[in-house]
Amino acid sequence: MGTPEVGRRAVLEGTGVALAAGVVGYVGFATLGPAPGAADDAGYAPDDGPSQDDGDSHRLAALDDIPDGGGIVLADEKLVLTRDGDTVRCFSAVCTHQGCLVGGVRDGEIRCPCHGSAFDAATGEVVQGPATEPLEAEEIEVTDQGEVLRA
Repeated sequence: MGTPEVGRRAVLEGTGVALAAGVVGYVGFATLGPAPGAADDAGYAPDDGPSQDDGDSHRLAALDDIPDGGGIVLADEKLVLTRDGDTVRCFSAVCTHQGCLVGGVRDGEIRCPCHGSAFDAATGEVVQGPATEPLEAEEIEVTDQGEVLRA
């Protein structure tokens, strides 16, 4: 018994199926995905790039971009910003359980979609495992103009 040969027709059919799936996935995301420049429902926001105001600071978001009582995940920066009134906090968005990017902020918790870990949005402390270590806090500054800068 030898290895079965794969015919040309099977290869072409498989290639066609993979190509069709890729096109459908791309069109679906482009149609239903977040609008460019806006935070989506999961709390993801684009990286607006470095601030021109200060050579040592990096603009993360505008205060108004962060929902009061919620937060946003900056996937490019691997950071999560949470807000309670005028208080903004910043944590690493990398879950301490297995390194997944957290999925968003809801009901006072930063939640990881991979295995269900949840962290307190005010402290970064674990409120639900399997994670056992808190999210690392990051230094930020909120300007008088309502810009959130990485310190």
